[in-house]
Amino acid sequence: MALSTWIWIVLVTAGMAGIAGADSPVTFVFGDSLTEVGNNNFLRSLARSDFPWYGIDYPGGKPTGRFTNGRTIGDIISSKLGIQSPPPYLSLSINDDAILRGVNYASGGAGILNDTGLYFIQRLSFDDQITCFEKTKAAIEAKIGVEASNRMLNQAVYLIGMGSNDYVNNYLVPFLSDGQQYTHDEFLELLASTLDQQLRKLHLLGARKVVFHGLGPLGCAPSQRVKSKKGECLKRVNEWVMQFNSRVRKLLQSLTSELPDAGLTYADIYTPVLDLIQKPQAYGFKVSNTSCCNVDTSLGGLCLPNSKLCANRKDYVFWDAFHPTDAANAVIADRLFSELQHQLAPSTPSPAPTPNTSPHPSKAPAPSPHTSPHSSKAPAPSPHTSPHPSKAPASSPHTSPHHSKAPAPSPHTSPHHSKAPAPSPHT
Repeated sequence: MALSTWIWIVLVTAGMAGIAGADSPVTFVFGDSLTEVGNNNFLRSLARSDFPWYGIDYPGGKPTGRFTNGRTIGDIISSKLGIQSPPPYLSLSINDDAILRGVNYASGGAGILNDTGLYFIQRLSFDDQITCFEKTKAAIEAKIGVEASNRMLNQAVYLIGMGSNDYVNNYLVPFLSDGQQYTHDEFLELLASTLDQQLRKLHLLGARKVVFHGLGPLGCAPSQRVKSKKGECLKRVNEWVMQFNSRVRKLLQSLTSELPDAGLTYADIYTPVLDLIQKPQAYGFKVSNTSCCNVDTSLGGLCLPNSKLCANRKDYVFWDAFHPTDAANAVIADRLFSELQHQLAPSTPSPAPTPNTSPHPSKAPAPSPHTSPHSSKAPAPSPHTSPHPSKAPASSPHTSPHHSKAPAPSPHTSPHHSKAPAPSPHT
């Protein structure tokens, strides 16, 4: 969830002097389906959302590759601050001047580990996203020179949200090797040591102002609740998530102390999201234990063109088996904005709360599900978050504390990445 980044952007770029007069900040977003804005549209991936009913409440009412019915949290914060959300990397030419204003590398199904989300076929893992950023840096240097590029990248803000898929689409999947090979303590150390190296590489490439948002209560997502007898939150999964968040917080503190000029900030989303799930009525919602879109969690959990929608999307916290609705994203954005603003800049004025509304009417149009150009079959295992431009490497068991490096994604040098034949996520 991407809201914390935009708060930090304002603080650094405006010098805590107020939002209105600040120059447009440069932001680079790394993550999974919670922050993706369309990279997987250009990949042969099963983790896609470029079909109805995704985007039904987004301006224009059409799917864009965002894994929700409307806006992501990043979209909402950007709108509050008058900042445009960075475009997806794979939609840009390496020569496009848009790279000077920031890029979004997030990819549904992606994880810290390279074999996370393997069954989605293609996705941009965190290593892949860093490789893409390295190419972006080279392109920026070619445009404005090394000195100006270094200055720009040092002043930019880097939003990172990774780890959800390493659990939901890796460790918690019974037939994958990591859950069988490692105890949770061992798996957590594997994640932490891998993330440590990834953050160090980003620092070498120029990243100084980094915001890493932790994981939400994954055990309360509809995809996990169906595994319990009474549809309750999975306590063990949430305990693991809290351990991950604690470990990442310590890692960020350590790297900030060790690396020159580094400022790595941890943003908590676990607490506000859990509060929203446990007390939906307090925020104007009615349902938080199941999704608005009637999904088949055994076959992927995505909202397919032939899925039945709820009568009022504003009543639901979850859109599909994994992702919040536009209305829930608005509430979470307001909560997190207030929290981080208090921590980092108590004197900065707070924008007006985002109403629990979306750009389009909340009633679903009578879906004519089968008019979609996409197949109606459900996708392979749950594409909860985000995905490799090149074919996923074979899932070999880990033999070292770090996963083997992912093959570098094929360089993105054309004005527009040729669109992959739609390998319909429903097949």
